[in-house]
Amino acid sequence: MSGSDPKASDAKVLSTEPLMIRDARWTRLVKINYKDPLGKERTWEAAERSTRPATSQVDGVGIVAILSHPENGPSLLLQKQFRPPINKVVIEVPAGLVDEGESAAECAVRELREETGYHGVAAEKDACPQDIITKADPLIPPHTPDPGFCNTNLNMVHVNVDLSLPENQTLKPELEDNEFIEVFSTPLKDLYAECKKLEEQGYAIDARVGTLAEGMEIARRWKLYS
Repeated sequence: MSGSDPKASDAKVLSTEPLMIRDARWTRLVKINYKDPLGKERTWEAAERSTRPATSQVDGVGIVAILSHPENGPSLLLQKQFRPPINKVVIEVPAGLVDEGESAAECAVRELREETGYHGVAAEKDACPQDIITKADPLIPPHTPDPGFCNTNLNMVHVNVDLSLPENQTLKPELEDNEFIEVFSTPLKDLYAECKKLEEQGYAIDARVGTLAEGMEIARRWKLYS
């Protein structure tokens, strides 16, 4: 790859092997003993994150970053990132883990800047772009992406990015040495079709992106907001 930038598609899984508990940094496996509605005792195998700060109710955030410009319609910021568990490049929204003492809104703004270089403002889901979320994040309920497998939860935080601002003209991401992220955007109105096209090209679609696209398509087909 000499003379070219590394691409997410250049990565690949080399091997897979069991992970010893003593070597696990981010997760752990647990056996849960519980009682079903009939009173019968049962067990459940699950995974848990081991990184949630004591000051936070969530592990991390997913970021719905809307790029806005006076002359163009809104676009959604997306990423291409290789994910070893499925050995594919995945289409995702920016995301990250919450730091100690950090609110979900603060985490979203920080992670957006670090992963993409864009500077944005977190906004309440049901409010105008200028209405900033408070530190307590009262209007963002946690999402549980895979409750049958793990206890991971997150807040989906809406962040507005004004493309006319000077700080959003020359982007300077602050990626870690194990992060290889390709950033792109698509018109919000075309998200469903774009996901279909990317899937046909061999990309995996992250559930957060797919759910957003499906919701918009359902709203369009059933004319919920006409």
